[in-house]
Amino acid sequence: MIREYDKLFKYFGIKPFKDVLPELRKVAEPHHLMRRGIIFGHRDFEKVIDALKTGKKFAILTGLMPSGRMHFGHKMVIDQVIYYQGLGAEIFIAIADIEAYAVRKISREDVINYAVNEYVANYLALGLKRERLHIYFQSNYAKEYYRLLQMFSRKVTMAELRDIYGEDVGPGKIMSVLTQMADILHPQLKHFGGFDVVLVPVGPDQDPHLRLSRDVADRYASELGLKRPASTYHRFMTGLLGGKMSSSKPESYIALTDDPDVAVAKLMKALTGGRPTAAEQRRLGGEPEKCPVYEMLSYHLITDDRELEKVYTRCRSGEMLCGQCKREAAERLRKFLEEHQRRLERARNIVDKVVDIPDF
Repeated sequence: MIREYDKLFKYFGIKPFKDVLPELRKVAEPHHLMRRGIIFGHRDFEKVIDALKTGKKFAILTGLMPSGRMHFGHKMVIDQVIYYQGLGAEIFIAIADIEAYAVRKISREDVINYAVNEYVANYLALGLKRERLHIYFQSNYAKEYYRLLQMFSRKVTMAELRDIYGEDVGPGKIMSVLTQMADILHPQLKHFGGFDVVLVPVGPDQDPHLRLSRDVADRYASELGLKRPASTYHRFMTGLLGGKMSSSKPESYIALTDDPDVAVAKLMKALTGGRPTAAEQRRLGGEPEKCPVYEMLSYHLITDDRELEKVYTRCRSGEMLCGQCKREAAERLRKFLEEHQRRLERARNIVDKVVDIPDF
C-alpha cells in the first residue's frame, strides 16, 4: 500500500484493488496496471465484475482537461478505457472545456485545439475504437444532459461546495462542479443508454468529485433512479526530475507528440533510483521503486510481467547500472513514439467523425 494514499483507505471507504483481482481473473485478464498495483484502489468494482459475469451492459466515464499537451501521465487513463472497451463497455469521454475556459482561463480557441489535436487524436492513435464511443464537449452536448446539470443545483449547497473546494468558490467553479456531476451520472439516464453500472477511473486527487457525485446520486435515487457510480484509483506518475509530473513543467514529462529525439534526451536526463556511485550500485543494488525511468517501463513501455521482472531483478541486484537501463528504455521509447506518431497522422484525419466540434 502506498503511504501517501493510506488515508483514502482509512477515511474515505476506498478498498484495495488487489482484493478484487481473483474474481476479475475468472472473467477477464487484468490490465497490467491492475496486476502491478498501479491501479491500487476501488469503490464498487464488484459491480463491473458482476456485469462481466452476467453479460450486463456497463459504461465507462472519463474526462480530459484540454489545458496543454497530452503526456504519458495522461495516457494511463486512456489505456484503461481502451481495456474496458475491449471487454464490451460503452465509453463516454467528457471534454472539460467549460472548466478549462471558466476556471483555468484558457481561450476557447486553445481549448478546442488541445482537445481535438492533442487528446482525441492521440486517443484514437492509441487504439480507442469508434464503436460504442461517445466523445463530447461539455459546452456542446444534449439537452437532457443540461437539464440534469440544472436540476442538480437544487440539492447541492454552498456549504458543501466550500467544504470540498475551499472558500473562494465563484460562479465558474460552481458551474464546473455541476457539469462534472452531470458527466459522471448522465450515462444512467435512458436517453444515454440507461447504464446501471458506470465506472469512473481516476487519480486519487479526483476522489472528492466522486464522493460528491455519489451523494448526489443518493439524493436523486427516487426522483431519477440514479445509482452510485463505481470508481478505480491509480497512482500518479513521478516527474522525470522528481516530484509530481506536471503539464506546466515540460521538463517533467514526455508528450506523445514530442519528437523522439527530444523525448529520448529528456529520458536520458531523468533522475533514477541509482546509488551515488557505480561501485555502490553494484554492491547495494539500485532502487527501482524510486526511479521515474523504471516507472516509464512499468506503466507504459513493458506490458509483459516476466520481462519487467527481469529489469527489476537486474537493477535490484546491481547487475545493471542506470546508464544501461536508460539506454534500453530510450530505445523502447523511441520505437513506441515513432510507431504511435505514424498512427497519429492517420487519426487526425478522422477526429471530426468522432466528436462534434463547437463552432465557438
